[in-house]
Amino acid sequence: MTTEQSLARADYPHIVSVPTRWADNDIYGHVNNVTYYAYFDTVVNNYLIEHGGLDIVNAPVIGVAVETMCRFSESVAYPETLELGLKVAKLGQTSVRYELAVFRLAGEVAVASGHFVHVFVNRATNKSTPIPAAIRTALERLMENE
Repeated sequence: MTTEQSLARADYPHIVSVPTRWADNDIYGHVNNVTYYAYFDTVVNNYLIEHGGLDIVNAPVIGVAVETMCRFSESVAYPETLELGLKVAKLGQTSVRYELAVFRLAGEVAVASGHFVHVFVNRATNKSTPIPAAIRTALERLMENE
C-alpha cells in the first residue's frame, strides 16, 4: 500500500461506474491487480468510442497501449460498484497519456491510481500517425487545467 497522497475525485472530468464481477476477486478476497488494467483499458476505449467516434473494427488509425501503471492504496472486493475517473495529462501529436483513478461508489479519495499511454498508429502499417481530429477534440476536453 502506498503512503503517497491520494487523488481527489474532483481532479477527473470524466467519471464512469464499473461494477466488480465475481471473477475479479482473487484467492485473497480482493480485486486482483491485473483487473485494474482491464478497468483502465475499458474506460479509455469506451471514451474514445463514445466521445471521439472511434470505430474499433474499421478505423484506419487506432490507439495501441505502450505503457501502463497502477498504484494501489486500498483494497476493494466483489460485490462493489467502483467509479473510475479519467483525465488527460499529456496530449502529443501521436500519443496521449491518460491519468486514471479508482473510487468507491461516491468516494472522494482514490483507492487506486495510475496512467495509460496510447500511441496512435496506422492499422495497416502499425506506424505512428497523428491522432485523428475527432479523437483529439474529445481528448482535449479531458485535459488538466494548468
